[in-house]
Amino acid sequence: MTALSELAGTGIDGLDHVLRGGLPRDRIYLVEGDPGVGKTTLALQFLLAGVAAGERALYVTLSETELEIRQIADSHGWSLDGLAMFELSALEQQRRLESQNTIFHPSDVELTETTRAIFEHVERIRPHRVVFDSLSELRLLAQSPLRYRREVLGFKQHFIGKRSTVLLLDDRTSEPGDMQLQSLAHGVLSMQQMSPEYGNDRRRLRVSKLRGASYLGGNHDYAIRRGGIELFPRLVAADHHDDFPRESISSDVASLDQMLGGGLTRGSSTLLVGPAGSGKSSIAALYATAAARRGQRCAIFAFDELRRTAIERADALHMEMSAHVANGGVLVNQVDPGEMSPGELTTRMRRLVDEGVSLVVIDSLNGFLHAMPAEKHLYIQLHELLAFLGQRGVTTLLVLAQAGLVGNMVAPADVSYIADSVILFRYFEAQGRIHKAMSVVKKRTGAHEDSIRELSFAGGVVSVGVPLAGFRGVLQGVPEPLDGPA
Repeated sequence: MTALSELAGTGIDGLDHVLRGGLPRDRIYLVEGDPGVGKTTLALQFLLAGVAAGERALYVTLSETELEIRQIADSHGWSLDGLAMFELSALEQQRRLESQNTIFHPSDVELTETTRAIFEHVERIRPHRVVFDSLSELRLLAQSPLRYRREVLGFKQHFIGKRSTVLLLDDRTSEPGDMQLQSLAHGVLSMQQMSPEYGNDRRRLRVSKLRGASYLGGNHDYAIRRGGIELFPRLVAADHHDDFPRESISSDVASLDQMLGGGLTRGSSTLLVGPAGSGKSSIAALYATAAARRGQRCAIFAFDELRRTAIERADALHMEMSAHVANGGVLVNQVDPGEMSPGELTTRMRRLVDEGVSLVVIDSLNGFLHAMPAEKHLYIQLHELLAFLGQRGVTTLLVLAQAGLVGNMVAPADVSYIADSVILFRYFEAQGRIHKAMSVVKKRTGAHEDSIRELSFAGGVVSVGVPLAGFRGVLQGVPEPLDGPA
């Protein structure tokens, strides 16, 4: 076997990214979390990664049976060939010892026998990676915090110089505020499961301690699927920078580009805000298909409508989106905010950018907001995401639906200050008909028109008319001629 590297990969790509390559070897680590968070799954991935690298690995199960561990592995499609397992049913030993006459308390004898049997097995196998699942059994046998600490300290001292990287799994059954394990371990991985009022459970992991090594702090979303844990590292925009030309992105509609001073600026973010049905999604699709015709790759994340509906609507406006979807120029991703965590969403966007996507549409921010555990987190998450996309040269279009149709509009979140440009959409009444209007109210990256133009989709063609110079009050919904009453 080749010499071991200084870091032990966990078998989870996202976690290795958080750990800057893996866990420093020959140390003891604590993996803590309530039942159901995936501690056993993480431990098995850690051990199987070692087996795949030609290392000796040992799984010591103190509470579950070997059959249960193998059933977990089968559910993920894993083979445990090459992985040594040691099952110690402390409960059965307890019953056997209680039936014997002895001057010692059964738990005292059993704890000594348990640790002795474990150490004998470790000495026989001499593993490079070891998992103890879980410490709750030892805690019960120890009966007192002092003796429990001594037992864990004995584990730590036993493995000094053994060239073993050890994971101790703990289900947090200790007294509140008891930090004995955290103080003894070289590093601590905290796993958490949350149940929102609606939607699937959310899980996240945090490296709360890692002595002598750098890591990516904060909470990182993860999911447990067939094949194991997939972890989505928290996005840090400052770690991503690309050089790119500050060119204009055209919609291929001259009057719309004129409103924006020549088009959108590459690497900028644009907020399209207005009531439902006012044309926001269609304009976003217009930019995406125009970019695809120029050979660029675009991605649309649709929260509010079916993927098929988004494609058919764009096709009805002669954008030929279905053809661009077929050749890979436009990727339409239907997102269920109740099932996908924010971390998974940003990770998916990051991967698409790495694969060459240069324009991203989020339709809509209302759905993105609903995917967040609390509204206050939306601004931080969105700011980091837009900074990342901008620094990679990706042009971003954000659709935000406002409540109401005419008059005063109310948005679920004020994100206008985050975007580089803002395009406002409105309905207005004129000559007994409902019309649509649009105006560019903000553009950080250059000059823009301050006019209000009518937006039309008549005949299946996107049309941006001349400035509505003869009216006032268009954005309020009921315009008046300029020669009318003040």
